[in-house]
Parts: sequence; structure tokens; C-alpha cells
Amino acid sequence: MRITNEAIRAMAMGRVMQDNTQRINSLDFTRDGELVVTASDDESVHLYNANTGMFKKNLYSKKYGIDLIRFTHHANAVVCASKNDWDQTLRYWSLHDNAYLRYFRGHRDRVVSLAMSPNDDTFISAALDNTARLWDLRTNVCQGLLRTLCPSCVSFDPQGLVFAATTVDNNIKLFDVRSYDQGPFLTVVVESAVPMKPNSWTGMKFSPDNKYILLSGKCDTIFLLDAFSGEKVGQFAGHRNSAGDIEASFTPDAQYVLSGSDDGSIHVWHTATGDRVAQWTGHAGPCRCVQWNPTRMMVASACQNLVFWKPTVEFQATQ
Repeated sequence: MRITNEAIRAMAMGRVMQDNTQRINSLDFTRDGELVVTASDDESVHLYNANTGMFKKNLYSKKYGIDLIRFTHHANAVVCASKNDWDQTLRYWSLHDNAYLRYFRGHRDRVVSLAMSPNDDTFISAALDNTARLWDLRTNVCQGLLRTLCPSCVSFDPQGLVFAATTVDNNIKLFDVRSYDQGPFLTVVVESAVPMKPNSWTGMKFSPDNKYILLSGKCDTIFLLDAFSGEKVGQFAGHRNSAGDIEASFTPDAQYVLSGSDDGSIHVWHTATGDRVAQWTGHAGPCRCVQWNPTRMMVASACQNLVFWKPTVEFQATQ
């Protein structure tokens, strides 16, 4: 089934998973779209079958808390940050054995962004200690350190050849993974009609087709940039993001942009035109996380509850 305006408008709440006692702070799909994992402020991790929407298992990290959970290239392993201010360690966690496989120490303040390379065991983290660090799952030794960026978020491009980091003045620096120590090959000055506070960006994603960069943060506007020139080519508005921690993301074909909102709704815009295609409602609280399944016609979104969205049975019958 293709992702079209009609299909998006036909999306409805399927399963609602009420397994958490506090808000879900992050979620992620495996690359094949078979599994979805959530991390919550109640210090729990929940794993679900994304195809059936059925619960598979839950684990706890009572000592450290969990934030910024990301699947590695193994469906039974994740990398995540601590939720506690006193612990800055990143952890490589086997969900199958409920065992920490490796600890990554080096940051001296809270980690605020985490991204896994799409093609190998490299991942990157950004923290409030004004550094970004490159890591490899196979060793706990930091592979690269970028200072003085004051980065608030980091992201890899779809090929894993380039990574981007935001700066304290809300610009973006793009680095070649193979020669990052030589400095950025491009610095993008992000222009905004409204004055922005330092480190306003809290989310950054490359589009799956590598044409765009999506920026979200401490304002009610999402910015769309050309990934090659850095030129601003669009923006999306209509949602509310008062806390600055609401996720924005692309559909797998990059034709649409999704974002949650303080009022619990989900907004979907057409990437090329900026027109809002649909607004889904149903969350009881602010919808902080929203992602489209990379291989299926379904969406996962979260407040305190996890919701799976699919086209209505009536719409599916017409396809």
C-alpha cells in the first residue's frame, strides 16, 4: 500500500498499549520494521511486535533510568543513555539476556542526543559538556571527540558517510565520517524570522532519500533544509511544542513529515508543499514521540501510552 494523502487521512488508532506509569521519552523501530522498543521515565523498557502490536517483554533500569533508546543492527540489542543527571554513561544492552554488554564513559554532563550509524557499529552522542563523541560498539574506547561545538543534537545521513551536529548559535556543521578531525566541510547558517535562544534545536534528522534535513526544537516551527546546500526550503507549523522535546520525523519515502503536539495530536504535512494533510487525535497527553514504521503502513506514537496507527479497515478494503 502506497503512502498517499488518502491513506494518511484514513489512519486511525489501532492498539493502545497502557504499560507505562510515566511518559515514554523515546522509541525506535528495527530496520526491518518488525520490532519497536520504548523507553520511559518510569525506568522501564518495553519491546513490542510491530506487525501484530503485541507486547513481547519489559525490562528495567532502576538505578540509571533510560533515555534516547536506539536499536543497534541486532534486533535484540540497544544502545541508550541514562536518565539520571549524576550518570553520563552510555550502555550497550542485550534485551535477550537483560545484560549490559559494554559501557561507554567519557561525557561529563547529561547526554542529550544519540544516533546510530545506518551501516556499521559506529554511533555518536552529544552532551551538555559541550562535546560530541564517536563510538564503536566493539570497544568502550571513544573513537573521536569534537569539542567546543556545544551540540544539542547529532544525526547520521542515510549512508552513514556524513554526520551533522548543531551548535550553540543554532547552526549546523556537517562532517565527513572518514575525516571529521579536519573539521566540518559545510557550516549551515539557519535563518529564522523569530529570534531564537542558544541551543534551540532538540531534534535533527536526514530524510531517507538524503535530500533534506529536518530540524525541530524550542519553537512551534519545524524547519526543512536542503541537505546539500543547507538552504532552507520549507517549514511546518500548526502544532505546539512548548517544552521543545517533541519529535518530528519523515515517512519512509520522505514525502511527508510528522510531528506530535502538546495537545496530544499528531500533524502530518506534505514535504514538498508544506500543506498539512491530516491531524490525528487520541492521545491523552502531549505526544512526544512519533515515527513511521520503515517497512509497513503503520505509525507508532507515544505520550504515556504507546499507540499504533493503521489505515481503517474500510480504506484497506478499497486498495
